[in-house]
Amino acid sequence: MRHRGVARREIVAVAALDDDLRRGLYEFIRRAHRPVTRQEAAEAVGISRKLAAFHLDKLIDAGLLRACPAPQGALRRVGRRPTAYQPTETDIRIAIPDRRPDTLATVLIDAVRGEHEGEDAQGAALRVAREHGRAAGQAARPPTDPRPPEAGDPLAPAERALEEHGFEPEREAATWVRLRNCPFHPYAEQAPELVCGINHAFLSGMLEGLRTDAVEALLVPPSPGECCVRLRTAAPAGPSD
Repeated sequence: MRHRGVARREIVAVAALDDDLRRGLYEFIRRAHRPVTRQEAAEAVGISRKLAAFHLDKLIDAGLLRACPAPQGALRRVGRRPTAYQPTETDIRIAIPDRRPDTLATVLIDAVRGEHEGEDAQGAALRVAREHGRAAGQAARPPTDPRPPEAGDPLAPAERALEEHGFEPEREAATWVRLRNCPFHPYAEQAPELVCGINHAFLSGMLEGLRTDAVEALLVPPSPGECCVRLRTAAPAGPSD
């Protein structure tokens, strides 16, 4: 799962490419499939070496390129081996509103690879989704806070985790959280029983990982574009008979 700081880095990367010269340099270096010197890059887009250096540095700052020593035999100044440039492995994806098809794909791949004996495909997907959600909740739990989440507002830890995962939580009432975005759209429309079930299992697992026993995830008929799950504070257990 991506942290929203990753989204900011992706926005910075896209903004760096909103310049014709810079984009041309980046595309040339990607297509080269080898380290490219500053001189080669400058000649490819028809600018000076000094101007190319400026734009290449911007692409490095944006995380799109990395500098490396030029290969043996490259033209060089006396006593200095020229710098070369290669693309990084940055995977740039921006979706507004936030979409997480990679989460859904990971759950389905793990379910296929780890299906238990006697378990059908959907059952495996729901089990794995809950496991992934539990891991996400554990990762979101503050490791140094000795207080259980229920010590204050039981919905607050879940809201923070849901915000990080693109669900756009909104407190509809003191005891209800509505999720304004479905990160699995439009797949939830194509296979609602499967995808909404995975979503519900994932969020139920997240609550387990957060140790928010006072909160439960409920499947509800969603409004267009919204999540099929809402959170509410669980009703207190009644007296035993």
